[in-house]
Amino acid sequence: MRLRDSSGWIFKALWMQRTRTMLTIIGFSIGIAAMVLLSALGEGLRLFVLNEFTQFGSHIIAVNPGKTETFGVGGLLNTTRPLSLADATAIANLPNVEQVVPVVMGNAKVKAGQRGRYTDIAGVGGAADKAWKLELALGSFLPADDLQRPRSFVVLGSKLRKELFGTTNPVGDFVHIGSARFRVVGVTAPKGEFMGIDLDDLAYIPAGKGLQLFNRQSLMEIDIFFNPRSTSEAMAAKISKLLIDRHGFEDFTIVTQDQVLSTMDNILSILTLAGAGLGAISLLVGGVGITTILMITVNERTAEVGLLRALGGTVGQVRTLFLGEALVLGLIGGVCGILLVAFLLLLALLFVPGLPVALSPTIILGALGVSMLIGLIAGGQPASRAAKLTPIDALRAE
Repeated sequence: MRLRDSSGWIFKALWMQRTRTMLTIIGFSIGIAAMVLLSALGEGLRLFVLNEFTQFGSHIIAVNPGKTETFGVGGLLNTTRPLSLADATAIANLPNVEQVVPVVMGNAKVKAGQRGRYTDIAGVGGAADKAWKLELALGSFLPADDLQRPRSFVVLGSKLRKELFGTTNPVGDFVHIGSARFRVVGVTAPKGEFMGIDLDDLAYIPAGKGLQLFNRQSLMEIDIFFNPRSTSEAMAAKISKLLIDRHGFEDFTIVTQDQVLSTMDNILSILTLAGAGLGAISLLVGGVGITTILMITVNERTAEVGLLRALGGTVGQVRTLFLGEALVLGLIGGVCGILLVAFLLLLALLFVPGLPVALSPTIILGALGVSMLIGLIAGGQPASRAAKLTPIDALRAE
């Protein structure tokens, strides 16, 4: 049988049962749309989170105070000792280290004249603007003072500056943070959020002043930005040896960005696959629909199958025709589902422009492949049943 003849037979058969065909396609398209949409949302979330972690570069190591040690059966000892500004200075002297940013965070009231409100305060080093890729809209960033004896300077985020000073230039003016007075030396350009922290609503002060302001003995973190000529493992080993020599034992935790990205990528990839799996479950509805319509078709078209066999149609040709119907149903359902997703994503871009969605060609092609595969599987049993009918029995059934 020629391809044109078999194609015409398939589409005519579907058109003759157009109500059932349409209902089956609708069920299938909804399943495909659910799978594609959940996969796109999961992939978009994965890329969004990875982009958040890499916006400051990819050669970063974080050191946090404290390390949990295990002794004997079920014995835990949490060794927490301070990470000091002197530790940050020592790390900065290591080979291949480009910037070191001591970090201490807290919340305090920032007041300028009669205006004031509570906001997050970031105690950092003078290299934070280069390390965190902060751009200045006005003035300059914190100077490279001695970490132990910094001057009382502050850099305001763009949003905080607007709320405290409006459109006037605040550089040179004073603000009160808690009970201390700071001179404004700069204003950052809009940066956005990082992991839920609004960088435009921060006040940046020297880390030493932050320790005093929040009455802390230890830095919350030391961020190390190193030269790409070195590897994360080599730099982590050097930093670990240095801090052990200074502290006497390992009372700190080192986390490389490679470790964070690998863990996050694995977790989010699993979530993406889980979303696709949940969508694929709904495809079973479409698969059942295809099986049902083809089973009914075989029963109603027994005489047609018998006539086809009597005219010389082989078992393989009959099976191929019924499998072709299932394949076409799956393909049309998949295309309709993808078009439905495209329409929904267009609405999302109009009304929720920040929604992280990544509809890649791999997802689209994978959905179409799954759609046609389920169509073939669903049509397998009815096709085999039709192919097994003998011409005499099929014609006699009429």
